[in-house]
Amino acid sequence: MTPNAYQSPPPGYTPLRPPSAFPPVIMALLAINVAIFFLETGLRLPLIEHFALWPLGMPDVVRTPMGPVELDGFRVWQPLTYGFLHGGTLHLFVNMFALWMFGVALEYRWGSARFLFYYLFCVVGAGLIQLAVATQAARTGMPYPTVGASGGVFGILLGFGMCFPNQRIMLLIPPIPMKAKYFVVAYGAFTLWAGMTGAMANVAHFAHLGGMLFGLALILYWRAAGRD
Repeated sequence: MTPNAYQSPPPGYTPLRPPSAFPPVIMALLAINVAIFFLETGLRLPLIEHFALWPLGMPDVVRTPMGPVELDGFRVWQPLTYGFLHGGTLHLFVNMFALWMFGVALEYRWGSARFLFYYLFCVVGAGLIQLAVATQAARTGMPYPTVGASGGVFGILLGFGMCFPNQRIMLLIPPIPMKAKYFVVAYGAFTLWAGMTGAMANVAHFAHLGGMLFGLALILYWRAAGRD
């Protein structure tokens, strides 16, 4: 199978084996996220304080469950940089595995430059949605930072479902196959329910929805312009 055939599959055809399991942008994103996690946890650099997504209107010092934290206040880079920080090894692994699992096919379909733009667009879009939600929540409760690539990953998931709707995905729990289009709809509906009801409060559900929403808007724009 040639790269060109993979990028431009005929109608109804879903390629199962890309030319490489690690195209350049996927490989770079994996390496950058792992390296930053090492700096954050291994070298104990204060990355959360300055590069996580904090709510607007924060004081210079806030109290968190981990103790007092000094902040610079909101900075314009935070809706992007939060997407390269993670709260633990499992958080990092799940996001990077999903990025690789669903992102490889999209990078070969769109090309590396467009895929990178799409991913960062979803990260920033998810960050802006989460910023509004977290700022409102901080007025009535304890402020918290948002970290993680989940907004971009959910955008990738949405893109995979739209570009390869009939590709079957094997779920882990329960272990049953499901077409990508149904998986995306079900996961999006669950995330919306969880965000509205407050279930799984430690998860940034609205960031996930924001990544999917911005991804949907960009793909529809590309399709309207005849670019996908």
